[in-house]
Amino acid sequence: MKTKSILLKSRPKGMPTEENFEFKEEELPELQEGQLLLKTLYASVDPYMRGRMSDAKSYVAPYNLNEPIAGGVVAEVVESRNDRYKAGVIVLGNLPWQTYSISNGKGLNQLDPDLAPLSYHLGILGMPGLTAYCGLLYIGEPKEGETVVVSGAAGAVGTVVGQIARLKGCRVVGIAGSDDKTAYLKKDLGFDEAINYKTTDNMPQALAAACPDGVDIYFDNVGGEISDAVYGLLNKFARIAVCGQIALYNATSVPTGPRVEPILLKKSALMKGFIVGDYAARFPEAATEMVGWLKAGKLQYEEHIVEGFDQLPQAFFGLFRGENTGKLLVKVADFNAH
Repeated sequence: MKTKSILLKSRPKGMPTEENFEFKEEELPELQEGQLLLKTLYASVDPYMRGRMSDAKSYVAPYNLNEPIAGGVVAEVVESRNDRYKAGVIVLGNLPWQTYSISNGKGLNQLDPDLAPLSYHLGILGMPGLTAYCGLLYIGEPKEGETVVVSGAAGAVGTVVGQIARLKGCRVVGIAGSDDKTAYLKKDLGFDEAINYKTTDNMPQALAAACPDGVDIYFDNVGGEISDAVYGLLNKFARIAVCGQIALYNATSVPTGPRVEPILLKKSALMKGFIVGDYAARFPEAATEMVGWLKAGKLQYEEHIVEGFDQLPQAFFGLFRGENTGKLLVKVADFNAH
């Protein structure tokens, strides 16, 4: 069995390029006892992967050079010498960017293909959806009538954050990067207001108009100047959930901005960074409620699916160009098509 792999050839300086990746084709060894042969169906591309391409110390180990990049993958078990998984079942795991891979089964979760489309387990029912749920509800603690601002609002996490905030009776303001995205947020997802940061000359002024009663919760997926503009509108006892800083991931120098501590002090505000794994013990209750909302039609979900294994690097670059609305995925193969 041959497999294609995508390796990290070199560590990016600033925005990643094709030169940082290497495609390789090789023969897989025979399966040993306890192992599985997996066929990749869908692979997720996520902003956190940019951090893993650097060798700076972080909450997760960096990728090794000249080894396959790894991330969230939905895969089909093609062949099994492991009693826990039969051929034909679908699994979710942190797996390498390969068309086929070998696993010992550890860290895999078997999926029910009848529960939802398989790709949803990399999005609204996976890491992004759980991130939105846990960050908003456990840090933001939204109350009816409060104002919630979401940056990166048209992305996989932001779209879910805004909808849950609406379900909780909040006024929701989204910040995104195109008129199509802001229209989608308002017309399809029910956001009260949406701001296109790329065409807005005065972000503090635009936010003040959209948030006449100030900001009670800020769900920060972006950082940078957009976040600087939000801080000036924080209300007393505001909560800030710091989920991502995509505006800074490719920075080659230390960014400067307003000192946030005096604002937090004056407003008695909470600012908490989090990783979704911090709330792993609460995933079952979160997933149950999310599935219930989906089945009841209370949550809308958008996917941006790119076709073809070879398109994984380009899809990843698209994250930083803002090309996606909703969850960005790469479809590698069809289920049961081997």
